[in-house]
Amino acid sequence: MSTIRLTAAQAMVRWLSVQRTEAGERFVEGCWAIFGHGNVAGLGEALQGIGDAFPTWRGQNEQTMAHAAIAYAKGHARRRCQAVTSSIGPGATNMVTAAALAHVNRLPVLFIPGDVFANRRPDPVLQQVEDFDDGTVSANDCFRAVSRYFDRIQRPEQLLTALPRALRVMTDPANCGPACLAFCQDVQAEAYDWPEAFFAPRVWRIRRPGPDAGELAEVAALIRAAVRPVIVCGGGVIYSGAEAALGDFASRHGIPVTETQAGKSALAQAHAMNLGASGVDGSAAANAALAAADLVIGVGTRLQDFTTGSRTLFSGRLVSINVQGHDAAKHGALGLVADARVALEELTAALGDYRAAFDGRARAEWLAAVDLHCAAPAEGNALPTDAQVIGAVQRAAGPEAIAMCAAGTMPGALKLLWQPAQGGYHMEYGYSCMGYEIAGAMGLKLARPEREVICFVGDGSYMMANSELATAVMRRVPFTVVLTDNRGYGCINRLQAGTGGVAFNNLYADCNVETQPQIDFVAHAASMGAHAVKARDIADLETQIAKARSRDIPTVIVIDTTAEPGPGDGLQGAGHWWDVAVPQTGGSDRLKDAYARYIENRRNQTLVN
Repeated sequence: MSTIRLTAAQAMVRWLSVQRTEAGERFVEGCWAIFGHGNVAGLGEALQGIGDAFPTWRGQNEQTMAHAAIAYAKGHARRRCQAVTSSIGPGATNMVTAAALAHVNRLPVLFIPGDVFANRRPDPVLQQVEDFDDGTVSANDCFRAVSRYFDRIQRPEQLLTALPRALRVMTDPANCGPACLAFCQDVQAEAYDWPEAFFAPRVWRIRRPGPDAGELAEVAALIRAAVRPVIVCGGGVIYSGAEAALGDFASRHGIPVTETQAGKSALAQAHAMNLGASGVDGSAAANAALAAADLVIGVGTRLQDFTTGSRTLFSGRLVSINVQGHDAAKHGALGLVADARVALEELTAALGDYRAAFDGRARAEWLAAVDLHCAAPAEGNALPTDAQVIGAVQRAAGPEAIAMCAAGTMPGALKLLWQPAQGGYHMEYGYSCMGYEIAGAMGLKLARPEREVICFVGDGSYMMANSELATAVMRRVPFTVVLTDNRGYGCINRLQAGTGGVAFNNLYADCNVETQPQIDFVAHAASMGAHAVKARDIADLETQIAKARSRDIPTVIVIDTTAEPGPGDGLQGAGHWWDVAVPQTGGSDRLKDAYARYIENRRNQTLVN
């Protein structure tokens, strides 16, 4: 057997560099890295040595560079991904939040945190977490709960099995998610005689499992018997590449489509069967159809509480088409375990000429109401609402623009109001992680350089994590940031009020501070090299959005907004109840009223599992 002598770190990056997609591209495109003790001498040397065959990019923060990698994978619909490496200690644990984000959203990313010495000679090494009762514990054990595959590399030859296992998980349509290879720092530098065959290029194909014949027949029978069926489109439709199949299925059989956060833009808003957002942040048309449906057909959705209105929205029978059996069986659904595209194609064949009676008037009425809600305000001194900001961006953006966000008021407002072309929406709402937005916009633009990327971020989320703006400037990655400043955590302030609380610790005006902050977001963004400007009003915002498209660096547009109205305020029928527990006692009439409303809504919950 022919061998080649390499360190374990050199072997890892060489192996990763030859793993290919069916299109011939690297499946793991490269590696984000912040070096420290624990990865600089081993992986750092290996990454420098391999050069552009497996490129390395420097981030500003371990969590946010991982967010960029996750957005890149989501932008590629899980067909490509990136690796992220850190030192041990705080560098590693900074990435745990990002690993959880990837896990919840079922997105592939390879985490390679440095770890303690396998030989334990310098035990305890700097930044080592010591368990007095367990000598095997490392800070990297935090990744176990938030990784689809976890391994600790304590001998070089363990990579011979660990690396293929990690890639197998990241390319598995049902089990896809983050893999973590905690890499002991002494082992990274240790040499081993590797079989040359280990480094032969390999193509990773993503399977398309078909449905069980019995399950398919049962689901087809339920659909044929349904009078008012409605589809709930989830992110699995996009990951399967089933957008066209879903559109054809809905049109052929007269079944309207509603959208989750992850599934939005699988169909363009202009598609005649698209009723828009479902659930807590849903449209009047979609939620009315779901409430009246005698059969709800989930396709590629994990049926999260926002989608189901905390299990109060659906009253009809539930079918769930999903490649993951765990998701297909949720909420008492009849599961059809299969790839979304294959399942829809086979169901079409099984349904023959079946067609439900679809009335498109509710859809037309809803879209007309959205246009009015998002229209530019009349001249005056009132601060614009989030809906008016979204309307301005929608009018000024190019037809292929992608709106992206993660946390605060904007996710619900965008799901409700943004009218995208196909593929024109990117929302991290599985974990709804504040601080994802700036880094995520960079990762998304790297994945989709041909599309205009518009990042919506509130002042609170921007303050949590903004430093990858400097990385985007350095790498000349252009995108547009619309920074809405409502002077605090406006979304949670509204939730606090809606659950009977009083304004406390969310808006700066209600915080325990000696003086109110005067944060100059324009100067801050400009200090990192971005083009930054403050929009005077909605008309100026539209002008600035158009100007941003000509730049090769990020543009940050700051606009003051009101903290008061929510995304659906003034839109009749928008939204649905969300289960947020209200204190049973507290004394105030406001709290008593909120608790009474909570109990009344809770009675409508269906708790079938």
